[in-house]
Amino acid sequence: MTAGPAGTGAPPPSGPLAGLLVADFSRILAGPYATMLMADLGAEVVKVEGPGGDDTRTWQPPVRDGVSTYYLGVNRNKRSVALDLKDDADLAAARELARRADVVVENFKPGGLARFGLDYDSVAATNPAVVYASISGFGSGPGGRSLPGYDLIVQAISGLMSLTGDPDGDPYRAGVAVFDVMAGLHATIGVLSALNARHATGRGQHVEVNLLASALSGLVNQSSAFVAGDVVPFRMGNSHPSLFPYEPLPCADGDLIVTAGNDGQFRRLCEVLGLPELPEDPRFLHNEDRTANREELRPLLVERLRTRTKMEWFRDIIAAGVPCGPINTIDQGVAFAEEVGLDPVVVAGEGAAAVPSIRNPIRFSATAAEYRLPPPGLDEHGAEIRRWLAEGEETP
Repeated sequence: MTAGPAGTGAPPPSGPLAGLLVADFSRILAGPYATMLMADLGAEVVKVEGPGGDDTRTWQPPVRDGVSTYYLGVNRNKRSVALDLKDDADLAAARELARRADVVVENFKPGGLARFGLDYDSVAATNPAVVYASISGFGSGPGGRSLPGYDLIVQAISGLMSLTGDPDGDPYRAGVAVFDVMAGLHATIGVLSALNARHATGRGQHVEVNLLASALSGLVNQSSAFVAGDVVPFRMGNSHPSLFPYEPLPCADGDLIVTAGNDGQFRRLCEVLGLPELPEDPRFLHNEDRTANREELRPLLVERLRTRTKMEWFRDIIAAGVPCGPINTIDQGVAFAEEVGLDPVVVAGEGAAAVPSIRNPIRFSATAAEYRLPPPGLDEHGAEIRRWLAEGEETP
């Protein structure tokens, strides 16, 4: 494992990935999200940016102290160096960083780094132990390598948008770049798996992830419906193709998500609602019956739910062991996480530069995630990183 540059005054990392050096040549979301997760867990991440910086620095509003909150959300615990790969000195620094790195992460178009000698084959020639992760939109094959890898495009091409929205309305995208996030998670899994394999072989390898493959995997039951059942799913609004009730149902003051996923839960739901006869009705006896007869069952449930508020029903239905929940705004969702003890908000860094952020979702009993550094300014650590690369392997 390779020590990274020091000099920020932050305590050294001590998480489960401490000692790993990650050269992050990615930008926007999938790659930066992956490298942030690694940084939270102790990896030393050097974020390499072009002279103009990561595109998300300009994706605003909203902002915090003039900085895009999009950028802030996926770049904590990193150090930034701005390198122009068309400049000989900067390119030499980039190559030296890749030579020393345990992990390289990049999301250029497939083959885009070859002209700089920063592709996998070139880096592995001088660093055979490197785990090199490439994230693209559609893979490195001849049909996909030239296609632009934007999450919204993949939401459309994969079929997700055909499943999202009202049955008679237009297709909709998800409210977040779900496949960028998924690909970032898959890249992280791939990197950690390759690092584990390196323990046995001493050699790294090339890990490739693309948004479309992540999308088709992430569509789970919907993509399986087609490949295993020859069924093409369609938009059902908030309804579930295989379960009922499993959707928002109206109460006196708004909707409540009710998810009775098995016969026992449905029976308990009906007891809370004062409808004990429904589970004995042959039309609603088992899940497949309730799903087939949802248009008959829904108004019976709604008639009773409309008699009380959603929070009144929420408390009673949850107490009965049936999953349900109100439809919250983001601020309400964060507040709810606080109420149930998840402590969702952490502060990255200290002092005036500290930035509130969402906690890493992984909890460890012995090696906790850390939030040592706020998201860096462009080239904030450039001088120390260049000095470290120029002076040799010793950590300053």
